[in-house]
Amino acid sequence: MTINPYAGSPFSYVAEPAAAPYSIVELMPGVRNLCEYVGLQPGERVLLLMEHTVDPVVVQAIAAAAAYRDADVRILSVPPFSPGGWDREAPLGIETAAFREADVVISGTWWGEVHTAPLFFDQIKSRSSRWLSLHMTATAGALLTGGRLPADVFYALLRRTLGQLSEARSIRVTSERGTDVTFSGPAFDPDPGAMRPGDWRPFPYGGANFWPVNTEGVLVIEDSTVTGVPEEPLRITLEDNLVRKIEGGVAAEQLRRYAPGGYYMRHGLIGLNPKVRVAGGTQFEREKHAGAFYCGIDGLTDGVAVKTGPGFAHCDCQVDRPTVVVDGELFIERGRLLILDEPEIREVAARFGPPDVILDDNPVMILPRRYTGASAAGHA
Repeated sequence: MTINPYAGSPFSYVAEPAAAPYSIVELMPGVRNLCEYVGLQPGERVLLLMEHTVDPVVVQAIAAAAAYRDADVRILSVPPFSPGGWDREAPLGIETAAFREADVVISGTWWGEVHTAPLFFDQIKSRSSRWLSLHMTATAGALLTGGRLPADVFYALLRRTLGQLSEARSIRVTSERGTDVTFSGPAFDPDPGAMRPGDWRPFPYGGANFWPVNTEGVLVIEDSTVTGVPEEPLRITLEDNLVRKIEGGVAAEQLRRYAPGGYYMRHGLIGLNPKVRVAGGTQFEREKHAGAFYCGIDGLTDGVAVKTGPGFAHCDCQVDRPTVVVDGELFIERGRLLILDEPEIREVAARFGPPDVILDDNPVMILPRRYTGASAAGHA
């Protein structure tokens, strides 16, 4: 029997509770931050690419905020995307054509459009659209919590993280459940700055992403996009950046079936957003929480790791409260992101409200709307 408190996390938007119609008022601070983050300008063509099962209140909130900024808004309701090439022949001609005509795409998908070849990163980068992805986060809960963190605070956390980790030789991740895995030669996404044509970004903003040259050790998966929360310990053994062994009952068999050709370690992410939900949140919310860690194993293509396109069997694996050591220096201690206490971070947070409130990593305590960045953004 599982005792993991996140076992009740929803498996699709259809399993998410519906928001009360009047809750749109409380979603607007997060949606305002979304519009600021994507750099939405008057007159831009905005495509809301939303799965049929997304809460209408969430869609209305985003559409209303974009319209308020005098954007040209279109809403396209689409069937749910399938995971990792599960339905490789799915016709996406309408979605692709609409995306090509938009200045800004705001997508609300569960599995993520990046699991599909026509909408993969290489296709996004070749177009002029700015793509903001609410991957498992097109929910009232995500906008009410992680979406309320002012972007300037996130950027301060990201810059501080990149300043310490960009030149790192190794990142070791351990957990009380038995994870002990070391990533060597990690290459981090640089500080992205303002969104530009061809950019893809997640929202709520949340972490520092990296790609390792090599990975060695054992990862004990606490949740994954393929298995959910496993009923017994799910262990994968990595050598030379390849998954050599998968152990753990039914969940292990599910993971092996998903990519019968095998896996490699594609990337990792260190969570930086203290307001992102933990309990009750989807995996793609929890992974962004300050002090959380996740990594993505991807399917091999004819036995080879091909990083220029989708592996069609991408599986993200969660560790909720890790300890992370970078080149021998403690960076996260049992889920506590240590830089939250640094004076330079607190100074940025103080521009929006009390640092002890802005940076408190208990996401059950929702950030009051007056501390969410309205004054800095110039909006009421």
